[in-house]
Amino acid sequence: MCGRYSFTTPLEAIRRLFRFQGSPNLAPRYNIAPTQQAPVLRRPTPAGGIATLDLLRWGLVPGWAKDHSIGARMINARAESVADKPAFRAAFRRRRCLVLSDGFYEWQAVDGGKQPYRVALAGDAPFAMAGLWETWHSPQGETIETFAIVTTAASAAIRAIHERMPVILPTALHDAWLDVERPADGAWLRPYTGSDLRAYPIGRHVNAVRNDDPTCWVPLAAEPRQASLL
Repeated sequence: MCGRYSFTTPLEAIRRLFRFQGSPNLAPRYNIAPTQQAPVLRRPTPAGGIATLDLLRWGLVPGWAKDHSIGARMINARAESVADKPAFRAAFRRRRCLVLSDGFYEWQAVDGGKQPYRVALAGDAPFAMAGLWETWHSPQGETIETFAIVTTAASAAIRAIHERMPVILPTALHDAWLDVERPADGAWLRPYTGSDLRAYPIGRHVNAVRNDDPTCWVPLAAEPRQASLL
C-alpha cells in the first residue's frame, strides 16, 4: 500500500516537467497523510485540454457514499481490481489523475516493531503516481473532491520492505492516463523497475503524522542504499 508520501518540489520545477494551469500555494510537504490536501493533475474533457493542478483530499469518497468518513479507508486502489470494484470503477473509466510526489514511505516488519523506509528516485526527482478522483456532495450541500492512489505488486527491488507499491507512471504514459476519453489499459499499472529507484531506512520521526519536516528524510545510515541491493 501507500500510506504516506512527500512532495517538496518547487512549483516552477514541476511546471517544467508537466504542462498545467493554475498556481496554487504549495508548501513543501514531507509527510502527507490520508485525509489531508495534496496536489494532483487533472485534465478536463475534451481530450487535449491543458491539465489543471488542484488540491484534493486524500481518500476517495464515491459519489454514492452516505458520508465522507469512508474516504479514510479508500486511500489506495489495487490495480488488480480497480476496473471492477464499485468504489473505484467509475473513476477508473472517467476520472483519472496524476498524484505528484518525490518519495513515499513504507514500513518493514522487523523484530520489535516496524522500520520505516523512504523510497525515491535518484536525486529526489519528482514523479507521478497513477490516481483516481471523485466529487462527493453531502445532503447539506457540501462538495468535497477526493483522490486515491493506485497500487500494484512491489517490484523485486523493494519487495523485501513491503509487498505493495504505488504505480509510478513513466512520462510516456502521463497523457494517456489523463485522457479519460481513452480507455485505461491495465497493462499501464505495472511495478516501476527503473534502476534509479532507491530505498533507505529512516528514523521513526516519520511515524507521527504531526511531524512534517525534513527530519522525516534523515537516513539511519550515512549513505542511502540502492533499492536493488535490498
